[in-house]
Amino acid sequence: MKPNKLTLTVLVVGCVLLLQVGCEEEAMAPRELSPDWFKQQTWATMAPRVAKAVPRITFEKVTHNFGDVGPGTNHLCEFRFTNSGDGVLKIGQVSKTCGCTPFLLAKTEYAPGESGTLKVRYYAEAEYGGTTKQLFVHSNDRQNPKVALAIKARVVSKVNYEPKTLRLSLKHQNAGCPQIILTSIDNRPFSISSFKSTANCITADYDPSVKATRFVLQPKVDMAKLEETLNGRIEIGLTHPECKTVSISLNTLPRFRVSPRPIIVRDAQAKRSVVRKVRIQNNYKDDFEIESVYSKKRTVKLVGYKKFIDGYELELRITPPAATSRTRIFTDVVYVKIKGGRNLEIPCSGFYSGRTAVSRAPTKKTTTKEKECKTCIPTLFYPNRRKAKGS
Repeated sequence: MKPNKLTLTVLVVGCVLLLQVGCEEEAMAPRELSPDWFKQQTWATMAPRVAKAVPRITFEKVTHNFGDVGPGTNHLCEFRFTNSGDGVLKIGQVSKTCGCTPFLLAKTEYAPGESGTLKVRYYAEAEYGGTTKQLFVHSNDRQNPKVALAIKARVVSKVNYEPKTLRLSLKHQNAGCPQIILTSIDNRPFSISSFKSTANCITADYDPSVKATRFVLQPKVDMAKLEETLNGRIEIGLTHPECKTVSISLNTLPRFRVSPRPIIVRDAQAKRSVVRKVRIQNNYKDDFEIESVYSKKRTVKLVGYKKFIDGYELELRITPPAATSRTRIFTDVVYVKIKGGRNLEIPCSGFYSGRTAVSRAPTKKTTTKEKECKTCIPTLFYPNRRKAKGS
């Protein structure tokens, strides 16, 4: 039996070796190639690659300077550009940093070599001085996808006026108001179209049909209205092509000066009085008398005073009212009646300290508004301002 197994093993190994040799010979035998194979490989290697078309946006200028312009005037400028690439130029958007620079662009796509124009209108501000506005042109130019354009100008008055500020006095006739002189800087004739002042406290005669390069106005002051207003502005309308209006400020020296104004009490304690001193002086050095001093809510009382050359020093006792759990401030107004004159109003505000004992108030359901009020920042009380409805 053993010789037979040995013979069978030799036969199997011989067959495996014959098969391996046959496979190696077949692998080494030359293959037949297709006639087009060599041509295909040569064309794929030698064929030139087609370059992708690329757009280019080129501006003739990126800055336009209008130079000196009048306030409130409008001006037009143009930014010309060309597609200097070989692809179609597509403009996505034009963004701007200011609303006073509207623009117009005829279309958004430009063929190679084609030119376009971006038209921009600039509206000059009313404030004088240099200014710069910017626009940004976004396109499919990969090298320069965002181009910044700048518009520059210097806003100046084309009509000179003197004085720039009227400094008035309640003691002088016609408040000591000087003449107002208007002069055209560029020698263009104009006329006066309007004359307005705060509370109509100052007026002036003019003829809107008259054109000239220079005007001299004689202002007329309503002294009663001026004392109520004290400060404000005069607006004079003009027909000059580059100066539509001029503005003159009004500053009037008040008859009295109160110091301090307002009266402020910090770390107030309910029902615990504090004393504050207030000086009242006449700015015109005129003698005057005080008839009475009282407060609107009776939290402030006059306990003494001292007279000096041009005024008084008042000694006021302030007694903060009882506080509640929601109370953080108290307010009042002190009225000082001047003999033969107007009442002076002095606002008084107090801020309770965190350790202030609070009075017991009837318990009630807390509303949403009351919860929000606990986080409010306390504000000072000014008697000339009306309290907002619902506050």
